[in-house]
Amino acid sequence: MNTTPLLQVTDLSVAFRSEGRDILALDRASFTLEKGRTLALVGESGSGKSITALSILQLLPYPAASHPSGAINFAGQELMRADEAAMRKVRGNRISMVFQEPMTSLNPLHPILRQVGEVLELHKGYRGEAVRARVLELLHLVGLRNAEARLGAYPHELSGGERQRVMIAMALANEPDLFIADEPTTALDVTVQAQILELLQRLQKQLGMAMLLITHDLGIVRKMADDVCVLLGGKIIEAGPVQQVFNHPREDYTRHLLESEPKGRPRAVAADAPEVLSAKDMKVWFPLKRRLFSREQHYIKAVDGVSLRVRAGETLGIVGESGSGKTTLGLAILRLLASEGGIIYSGAPIHALKSAQIRPLRKDMQIVFQDPYGSLSPRLSIGQIITEGLQVHGKRMSAEEQRRVVANALSEVGLDPALQDRYPHEFSGGQRQRIAIARAMALQPRLVVLDEPTSALDMTVQAQIVDLLRDLQARHGLAYLFISHDLKVVRAMANQVIVMQAGRVVEQGDADMIFDHPQTDYTKALMAAAFALEATHTGAVRV
Repeated sequence: MNTTPLLQVTDLSVAFRSEGRDILALDRASFTLEKGRTLALVGESGSGKSITALSILQLLPYPAASHPSGAINFAGQELMRADEAAMRKVRGNRISMVFQEPMTSLNPLHPILRQVGEVLELHKGYRGEAVRARVLELLHLVGLRNAEARLGAYPHELSGGERQRVMIAMALANEPDLFIADEPTTALDVTVQAQILELLQRLQKQLGMAMLLITHDLGIVRKMADDVCVLLGGKIIEAGPVQQVFNHPREDYTRHLLESEPKGRPRAVAADAPEVLSAKDMKVWFPLKRRLFSREQHYIKAVDGVSLRVRAGETLGIVGESGSGKTTLGLAILRLLASEGGIIYSGAPIHALKSAQIRPLRKDMQIVFQDPYGSLSPRLSIGQIITEGLQVHGKRMSAEEQRRVVANALSEVGLDPALQDRYPHEFSGGQRQRIAIARAMALQPRLVVLDEPTSALDMTVQAQIVDLLRDLQARHGLAYLFISHDLKVVRAMANQVIVMQAGRVVEQGDADMIFDHPQTDYTKALMAAAFALEATHTGAVRV
């Protein structure tokens, strides 16, 4: 019997060149992965999980990154010494990867059919109608609704979760030997999370492929993985079978990870708290292309008749499946998308204001986007990114004052102020999300739309960010629109909740009532999916 592992990583180290010196990001990591098994890499943001995956595919930004030591053997082939031509035969064919941020991985200029079809054409020789048929099959497999109608859609026309499903379809198109999943369900709502995890398990069994799973969700690790490596500061500090490590952890850090999750409830809102924002009968309809000789116009009703209100010091949670209209509603509220309906901000109507008229209000109405890397300029340092908004809105400061503002903002979100001269590519996904939050808070807004602000963060940092957002809210009387598919985080943050499905509100009211006594079948299904996954982590079922 052949017991040679499919993947063997030995003493792998990764160093990044910064300010004239090498900084070790991964320190002599070793592990093996056999065909048909799943190995999970867990740890805080910046611990070296994604760097390990990128090293396997030789996708690190050379010469900025180097390997002081290590070997990567895949199916008998040494990847560290492979040339680019050899790696092209491996990438996307024998080894596929789903990246953490689908918006930056998909080409914004090409429709979905072309992007998924290109993988089939390059590696499998598909042509013509065979490409379209296989792409449709893959999109159905990953649960993309209205798949046939979305073949001509571009990435910006899809929700975050829909984009992630397209990425998974692309990665699985060539039935790889090794599937690397870097936070594969980060952008997905809880019901689709369960579907995607079941899909990956089924395809893994069907194809016999190995899976390297990178995630901060320990419930997913317990459900999906056979073995686990726990990373801290670039080192593997504990490894072994999942049940052994989770039930009998040796390291204090591992125990800390297992116990970490957002806790507590939001503060009560003062009875006399002023209303910051209200909206009535909001509609955002996107017209579809008319068929030849057809006079009938069809629309995607992304937001259809939504009304809401939020007061100072209050958090309104907006939940629902991917594509339900959550993010579109948030963008329309901020007048970043054209919409119909009334919007009242601080007692004044703003829905009819022109761009120049609403510009002075932008400082008071901020947003933290779902994709932190796409919203941070790669050409600016972190300090420049945070102070850019202050400069745009006319606040003049000396260089010393700017550094002090940046230092305070970074400290509030748990980052070292000394990092302000570095650039976004030098940070992990979770660290970039904290930078995005710091940028919004530096302007001292009254209303903040938080679009999946914890989706890219590990469990320990999620809890820290939730505590931070609640403290900032209490200190400054901030009103939050909190968009998320993570219902545990929503419960810890929200006073009121709106449940959306296909652009419409299906349930709305006090957060405790929605969570404890959901009225509609759809809301009940969301709660069941969310807390069933939680039960796989805790070992107990919430009822």
